[in-house]
This record gives sequence, structure tokens and C-alpha cells, in this order.
Amino acid sequence: MHVAIAFDRIVPAHGYGGMERIAWWLGKALARLGHAVTLVVPPGSRSDFARVAAYDQARPIVDQIPRDVDLVHDFLLRTDYPVPAVTTLHGNTAPGTVLPRNTVFISHNQALRHGGTVVVHNGIDPEEYGPVDWAAPRSKLLFLAKASWRVKNVQGAIRIAHGAGRRLVVAGGHRISLNMGFRVTLDPRVRFLGMVGGEDKHRLLNRSAALLFPVRWHEPFGIAILESLYFGLPVFGTTYGSLPELITPEVGTLANSESALVEAVKGLERFDGRRCHEYVLETFSADLMALRYLELYRRVLDGEALHDEAPVATDAASTDLLPIDA
Repeated sequence: MHVAIAFDRIVPAHGYGGMERIAWWLGKALARLGHAVTLVVPPGSRSDFARVAAYDQARPIVDQIPRDVDLVHDFLLRTDYPVPAVTTLHGNTAPGTVLPRNTVFISHNQALRHGGTVVVHNGIDPEEYGPVDWAAPRSKLLFLAKASWRVKNVQGAIRIAHGAGRRLVVAGGHRISLNMGFRVTLDPRVRFLGMVGGEDKHRLLNRSAALLFPVRWHEPFGIAILESLYFGLPVFGTTYGSLPELITPEVGTLANSESALVEAVKGLERFDGRRCHEYVLETFSADLMALRYLELYRRVLDGEALHDEAPVATDAASTDLLPIDA
């Protein structure tokens, strides 16, 4: 099969780039499985496993898809392709948004809120991360998200870390933030690193004890969760969005109460880091993701629509803060 992946961001990702990395890992996994891949992506992109065709937003997409492909995997929410297409929705949309009939959602929670039923969980490529340093000292907790976004709840993570008597490293923000409201964090037990990507992030994950992920919105997925588990970090978060689909009691604790999460973090030594690592490889690998998409590709190429009617977003997760008890 020859699959074109259409995306409007440069690949491979520079820095974090969660959506870019999923598109990249999917293409790489498809190539490993013996399929031809063309990346229709902006100039500046490169690949050693796929043909690269430059994507120009000013031109009709129908004119930019190579004529030798069998199917387009769309990350642009477009439908005007010259061949059958499958769309992946990575974020949340506004209520009332009409999505393509062949839309695939990245969690069951996201699908439910967008009026859909077809789900493929994201998967990570272990080759990108390398071996885990099991001998590295691990004592600090980690917050890995955009701290300026209130729904990510860095303040809650700080309170949880303080209550558990642990230091916290914030990767994804600064001590003083003027973005989305003024915030200043004076607590010296909290270290802010700004945005962290690549090998710097891998080293940080290799030296962290656990991930705090107390989000206050319906998280569509959460790649940081999979990354943390890969490096042996149990995850402590809320029950919102996709988190119950990703975190089992074996690899973390979910609660909508800061005090409950504090108590869980105090006992984090009961979690087996190697089991966290194995769990991700068994459940959320890029190869598994690609195999699940291949099943959907074949259905679409056989003339089937993935949804009988176009999914329409119902409650698509606003930025209003969902509740967390003290």
C-alpha cells in the first residue's frame, strides 16, 4: 500500500512537537511494515524512510497529492483529496464542528465528545528514546506540559509536590509567566526549565521519579504520559479526558483530589518502573498504532465509511477549569 501523510508542520519535529511526532512515527512504522510512504509536508521537512512532497497552503490540496498513492492519511481536517482518505483528529474542536466521515479519534473520551466511535490510540517509537538508565538517581517529580495553559494545572502540581515533600521540575514553563494571566512562582523547591525537547528531555525523564499530570480539562490524549511511562515513571493525574484509558492502577494513580494524589505520591515506591516501561511497549507502540490504522485503511479502500454519518462535536472540552478537590 502507498500512503500519503498530509500535515501542515515541518517534520521531523524540532523541540517537542507532539502532533508532528505522531505523524512521523506513523509514517516510519508503516515503512517498517513494508508500505510505501509519502509525506506531504511544508518545505524544510526531510525523511530517510519516505518520499517528501512539499505542501503549499496557498495551493489546492487536491493538486498536491502524488497520483501514485492509494490513500491519504489526513492531519489537516480536509476532504478534497483525489483518493480515499482517513483523518486523525488530534485536539478538541468547537461544539457543532462537522468532521469528515472517516475521522479517527485518539481516545474514546475524545470520540464520545465529538460524536464518533472509531478510535486508534497514539503510539510512541521506542527507537527515538533509546535505553532507560535504571541506575540513575530519581527523587524529583516532573511536570511536563505547557505551564502557561491553566488547564494543565501547574499550580496544582506544585501543591501536590509540596504536600508529598518532593521537589518538582517544571519542563514547559518559566517561573514568571505573563501568558494567559500573570503568574509568579517563588517556591525554591520548584525548578523551571522552560521548553525541553530532544536528548535534554530524555535525560530529564531518566532522572525523574514520577510524572504529575493533574489536568483540569478533557485531555485528548497526552503523549507526555507515554514518554514518562517508557522511562519508568508512574503517573499521578486526574480522571479527565483520556487519562483513564492510558493509566491503570499498575502504573499510576488517578484522582480528582489533591490530597488523594499527595498520599499516592508519598507511596510512589510501590510502583515498578520496569513494569511501567513494559506496559507502554505492550500497549502504546508506534507499530501497534500503524497496524490498527492499516485495518482502517483497508476498510476505506474497500469503499466503507468509518462512520455512517459525519461526526459532529457535542461537548468538545472548553478551557473552563474542571473541578479538583483540595
